[in-house]
Amino acid sequence: MTGIALRLLRHRPGSVLATLIALIAGVTILTGMGALVESGLRPLPEPRQYANADIVVAKRDLTITGKQFGDPYKATVQLPERGSLPAGLADELRKVPGVENVAGSADALTLQTSDRGAVEKVAASAGAKVYTGKKRVLVERPDIAQARGLLIEVGAAFGGYVVMLVIFVVAGTIGLSIRSRRRDLALLRATAATPGQVRRMLMAEAAILAATGSVVGVPAGLLASRWLGDQLVARGFVPADYGLSLGLLAAPAAVLLIVLVALSSALLASRKLSGIRPAEALSQIAVEPARLSKVRLGFGLAALAGAVSSSAISVGAGGQAALAGAVSMLYLFVIAVALLAPWINGLTAKRLAPILRAGWGNSGYLAAKNLAANARGGATVLTALVLSIGFGGSVWFLQDNVERQTVQQLKSGTLAPYTVVAPSGISNAAVEKLGRIPGVEAVTPMRQTSVIVKVFDTLEVVPAQTIDPAQAKATLDLKVSKGDLGAVGPDSIAVSATQAASRGWKVGDEANLWLGDGTPKRLRVAAIYERGLGFGDVVLSQSTFGLPPTKLLVRATPDAVPALTAALGRSATVIPSEQATAEVSKDLAISAWLNKLLITVMIGYAGLAAANTMTVAALARRRELAVLQLAGVTTRQLKRMVHAEQAGLLGVSVLIGGAIAAVTLTAVVYALTGGAVPYVPLAGVLAILGGATLIAMGTTIVPIARLLRQPSLAAAGTRE
Repeated sequence: MTGIALRLLRHRPGSVLATLIALIAGVTILTGMGALVESGLRPLPEPRQYANADIVVAKRDLTITGKQFGDPYKATVQLPERGSLPAGLADELRKVPGVENVAGSADALTLQTSDRGAVEKVAASAGAKVYTGKKRVLVERPDIAQARGLLIEVGAAFGGYVVMLVIFVVAGTIGLSIRSRRRDLALLRATAATPGQVRRMLMAEAAILAATGSVVGVPAGLLASRWLGDQLVARGFVPADYGLSLGLLAAPAAVLLIVLVALSSALLASRKLSGIRPAEALSQIAVEPARLSKVRLGFGLAALAGAVSSSAISVGAGGQAALAGAVSMLYLFVIAVALLAPWINGLTAKRLAPILRAGWGNSGYLAAKNLAANARGGATVLTALVLSIGFGGSVWFLQDNVERQTVQQLKSGTLAPYTVVAPSGISNAAVEKLGRIPGVEAVTPMRQTSVIVKVFDTLEVVPAQTIDPAQAKATLDLKVSKGDLGAVGPDSIAVSATQAASRGWKVGDEANLWLGDGTPKRLRVAAIYERGLGFGDVVLSQSTFGLPPTKLLVRATPDAVPALTAALGRSATVIPSEQATAEVSKDLAISAWLNKLLITVMIGYAGLAAANTMTVAALARRRELAVLQLAGVTTRQLKRMVHAEQAGLLGVSVLIGGAIAAVTLTAVVYALTGGAVPYVPLAGVLAILGGATLIAMGTTIVPIARLLRQPSLAAAGTRE
């Protein structure tokens, strides 16, 4: 059947090209995402600082165990700060038989020993871990450990979503292409082709297209992964000497996945069509089956219910939990639309009939009838448009909202006109000296850090700040809603309103958390504030954290600035607070670059799905249009009919996709900022609507115009 498949492919250039584009893009994206994961899992370099040590004992992550709803769990998170070891651990290790030498400091201990198992037990009792072999470099180079974690997390998280998106796009394109050939397949069955032969032919076509797409997609994916690696190094995400993978393992994995998806899609789409009895084959191709699957309806309603539940989680949670809930909600909404699309199309066709008739006359009447009759066939088109609009209107705007709110909160909450930046830290004596300079009214020491909180059965790293609350009211306005920021001390903290709501904390409650170095703390909530994005979700006292401040907010007159600069010397820099906020905005833009890049890829692929799907659907209408022409419908009327159909379909897609985007964006923005109305730039809205309109109209008008130029009598007996 392979020979027949090759001959048939030559006669369907439009749908073949659309399917090839989907496959090529899929392989390219999967190869790029896989290369990120492969880079994160690549062999570690040899350690240098600890090259002569048999074992390195250090505290680099935090692990907890417990039970959630009766099921045991184990959660591990990398410490955001260097973990300190107990003072007596070195002496305990020296007592272990076989240990010859113990050296190092509170951050890491190096050992020469012949009994590693005993050392591991002693280290575990102190909350530390044993690092041997190449893993010693993870203690020596924390930047390598962070880069590995980032690459694996980004590649796996976005790669998982991309895999689902690729499966949907490829399956939809191949499935629609096969369904549009019902008449060809019916003729094959009527001429004694067995169901198995038809299925093998269609699977051979899919295999040929997948192989061809891989030949182009793999080199493109490898080039894309190399470019992405260079960008990650240039922007500081990955050390320059890390040595990113070329994706040599990711490429075959991507090819295998895309071939399996193509073959599975062809098999599923061909099962019903190939099973038609020869005598009934030609009688079952004129119209779609009237009955729709109750199983499909049930799963669609279940997905819709799951999306509503995820929205509740997004609103009630905070941080990463809110983002995860939002993404789940987005996908569940799209899945629900995909499953319920035939019913949606049938219902909206009836509601749109008067509107289309009023706007396009008789052509609008034909358009409404076509939309109703082709409710199942238009399901893939509706889903693709909703997917592209939903993604573009929610995930992209979410990043803009976070950046905008962070900068606004920093501007509004910083009362001090000057900021002192000291990356290596400032001593308490130097801070006191600055406070005695004439013209200096208040000085608030600060240090950016993180704390770790337990969220269900996982651990989450939460941004935090340490401050000296003594003069904070003169330099900071965190917009405290409950409690008193001045009450923050060695045994108490202040938390953001979003963090308090998601954790159920109130003023006076005890909060269990871990400092950035893994030290467990039980601290009383002294205040709740609103500006968590700008200043972190937790505010600690400097006495609780113990490390020197790296930033000072200084309320002073302009005349005091020269004296401040002279007192600090070269160890620190005095800058206007507005400049400090602008630099934070630049850092946020750099941090958001990777997210926006990956989001752009997903939105672009969703848009490609819509374009491909609509192109295949348009090319499949050759015989239908020819029959209408023979019945007396003019070319102008047919074009107006198609325009009316696309306008109706686009309107429904914009309403549904816009509603999904609005719900998703509002839920996450509310969870992260407490604001009920998200920021949506007009230019972004116009870009999404314009892109959707261009896809809906451009990918249909051009193929239809080509079809209408063909002789109608000859085309009436064919089908693309």
